[in-house]
Amino acid sequence: MGKISPVSAKYIIHANIEIQGIVDRPDVIGAIFGQTEGLLGSELELREIQRSGRIGRIEVNVDNRAGKTRGTIIIPSSLDKAETAIIAAALEIIQRIGPCNAKVTVDRIEDVRVSKRNFVVNRAKELLKNMMEKVMPDSQELADEVAHSVRVMEITSYGKDRLPAGPNIDDSDEVIVVEGRADVLNLLKHGIKNSVAMNGTSVPKTIVELSKKKIMTAFVDGDRGGELIVKELTLVAELDYVAHAPDGKEVEEITKKEIHKALRGRVSAEQAKMELGKSGQKDDSKMSRNFKKKGSSKSYQKKVKLSSDEKDKFKSMLEDLIGTRGAYLLDQKLNILGKVPTTELQTTVKSLKSGIYAIIFDGSIDKDLVKIAEDADVTYLIAMQTKVQSGSTKVNILTTDDL
Repeated sequence: MGKISPVSAKYIIHANIEIQGIVDRPDVIGAIFGQTEGLLGSELELREIQRSGRIGRIEVNVDNRAGKTRGTIIIPSSLDKAETAIIAAALEIIQRIGPCNAKVTVDRIEDVRVSKRNFVVNRAKELLKNMMEKVMPDSQELADEVAHSVRVMEITSYGKDRLPAGPNIDDSDEVIVVEGRADVLNLLKHGIKNSVAMNGTSVPKTIVELSKKKIMTAFVDGDRGGELIVKELTLVAELDYVAHAPDGKEVEEITKKEIHKALRGRVSAEQAKMELGKSGQKDDSKMSRNFKKKGSSKSYQKKVKLSSDEKDKFKSMLEDLIGTRGAYLLDQKLNILGKVPTTELQTTVKSLKSGIYAIIFDGSIDKDLVKIAEDADVTYLIAMQTKVQSGSTKVNILTTDDL
């Protein structure tokens, strides 16, 4: 008996069968052939068209339960639409199978080509998406990747304090002092190669020495932290000019136009000190007095004194996290409450609300995290670097330099 290949089938007839008694699969197949014989003429005789391969193997699945039989009939067809529909309709004339009453109902005629076409379209969409995401980065992505690699190669470590800096510090008459490594990278991205980062909460000796030899401009964020850095620099270094990023923005995120506008609008250090004095609030004045007394942001009175055991534990954990972009949450006994990605750190701290003694993570401390840590009564924030002065928060801020 000929069999139609599943690949060449154009349509599939799906029918349901209900039988008032117990029968087997061969009984159903026999009834299909027997009760349709001579009904449709010689050209559509089921045995003949199956022998010639125009319909495939008739599949019957039956289930006997509670004295009744239910099942399905599946017939693949390479006939045209009209002929396939006639074959399907002929199934419904079957009223008895063996000694039992039966009812056959055609559920649907499936167009195999439509199913294949839908599969092809969906698979093509998936392949195109993967190709666009992984195989074919656009020209801007390529340019950004190359530019980033060049900037990372250009950044150097300067002085005994090994501060992140551009390559032209020694060759330039002027130096731009910024807060952190990310600020240096952003300036390098836009062609400014004579910047150096403080890389911490206090002014390094390297910056103090540079200020004696070169014209120094402090380029700080447009927030309270930037004002505190200016205050500190004017106290311990020979600062010449001050430039601010736009209000509420950080140097690491501003555009080329905003960078040049800020540097063109820089003011003398003396004028910056006068403006800070006029606009400062009472708490700023108190902070300024602390800076004058001790000469650095270390004037902040720590809430808890760091023990040697804590220092060693913090340092070890911070080293474990290098390159992982992860964070440890510790309790009062320095037990790890959990480890989370830095991207989920703020959400996790907000959800816990309390019970966190210290947070150690591979990243940079910013204002948002400090605010959340204050609300959760966190004692220590420990990270690779910080954009926040320790004197501006009750949380004890530590970086790799402090450890």
